[in-house]
Amino acid sequence: MRQITGGDAFYLFSDKQNRHQHISMLYVYDQSEMSEPVRFKTILDHVQERLSASPIFRQKLVEVPLNLDYPYWINDPDFDLEYHVRHIALPKPGDWRQFCIQVSRLHSRPLDMTRPVWEMYVIEGLDNVDFLPEGSFAILLKVHHVAVDGVSGAELSIALHDTEANPTTPRKKQRWRPSPPPNPAELLSRAVANNIRATRSTVGRLTGKLSHKVREIYTGEKAETWEVEPGAFTRFSQRISPHRVWDAARFELQDFKDIKQAVPGATINDVVLTICGGAMIRYLKSKNEEPDRSLTAMVPISVRDSSEMGSAGNKVHLANTSLRTKESDPLQRLALVSHEMKHVKAMNALGAREMVEMQEDMPAPTMLLAIKALAGAWGPGRQYREQFNMVVTNVPGPQEAQYLCGAKLAMFTGMAVISDQMGVSHAVTSYNGQLVISALSCRSMMPDPAFYADCLRSTFEELKSAALKSTAGNTKKRKKS
Repeated sequence: MRQITGGDAFYLFSDKQNRHQHISMLYVYDQSEMSEPVRFKTILDHVQERLSASPIFRQKLVEVPLNLDYPYWINDPDFDLEYHVRHIALPKPGDWRQFCIQVSRLHSRPLDMTRPVWEMYVIEGLDNVDFLPEGSFAILLKVHHVAVDGVSGAELSIALHDTEANPTTPRKKQRWRPSPPPNPAELLSRAVANNIRATRSTVGRLTGKLSHKVREIYTGEKAETWEVEPGAFTRFSQRISPHRVWDAARFELQDFKDIKQAVPGATINDVVLTICGGAMIRYLKSKNEEPDRSLTAMVPISVRDSSEMGSAGNKVHLANTSLRTKESDPLQRLALVSHEMKHVKAMNALGAREMVEMQEDMPAPTMLLAIKALAGAWGPGRQYREQFNMVVTNVPGPQEAQYLCGAKLAMFTGMAVISDQMGVSHAVTSYNGQLVISALSCRSMMPDPAFYADCLRSTFEELKSAALKSTAGNTKKRKKS
């Protein structure tokens, strides 16, 4: 029996109607080089063999009475694999638009939180997608955010795949036994002890911060801060509906590496942020809704250390950065975003881990009250979310080919979460030389997700062209000198 942390509970307690807190990972497979197509039963057997790769597959949540403490994970005594793994097919002709619609509908549905918090859909019929051979299929894996963050989700993906089409070395299996439901009296007894411990820990941390603040006042040694102007009001700064839309834009990873060379010190993530901000401005301009302030983004930053790799749960700090979208020159905007992110990372380097640990130690009743305030449609929660115009989460994947049941993984991407007043998110993944930016939004806010994907591509081409011109110009200057 394993208890969730305060960081995990944030996503559990935030899960409400219309704003379900699950993420999805999407895998598209090419089986054109296989002698015979992969059968659903083969995939089912494969998942059965990999269940021991992560505890989340067979563990479900058990709540403490009256939410007096954080829930526990227990091995589900009624685990049913065929409930979690499902099989569907696209109608003819099986094109990209149909695929996006189907995936959006699947992602919109809430998970059954009385079972292990994941579902897998095997989707066949992708016969008319321009970048895929006929006979390709996809897998959509939905997992609640209480169980994984971006990094642990990527590790889960690796556990499901092989680096060879026909691996000869079997994976080690761990022994698994179902758990009997815990006694409510035992949970309440633990809750009392845990809340006493958590209260002491939280008070200790707050006292330390207060003494540090007093020292700043008396010595005048104020810690450096980096203020980000709140985001502009856009069509995405409203309450979301239960319906989702999704589309994705595919790029070559090498192009992002080339672009970042045009701005010394820039990173691939800086390039991604610049493209997302530029695409959103392009989209809003098409609606005659260009904002008067620069857009901002919430950027999840992992604070996992080496000892925590391979573990489930959430170890993420949510940083805020300006996307500098009032700057019209794409290369100058990249330089400004890169400068912004350097300060954001520097400011969060020392405090991010401490903030995550404080959140994990917070007593459950206190956390529940805080989340109710943050999740509210009005008041401090709304004010907090209005600081951000979008989410941009970047999860690097493996750079060598991956296989499932002999089928080659052709594309790996995902879907993040959206919330009231922050109705668009970007899941950014890289795999085997390819980078994908996937945009998720509310159907009433973004009725044309394919056009937004075009905005991402157009902004990328504009930035790439500017970077190439700059690099060529610098090369000529060096030759003359």
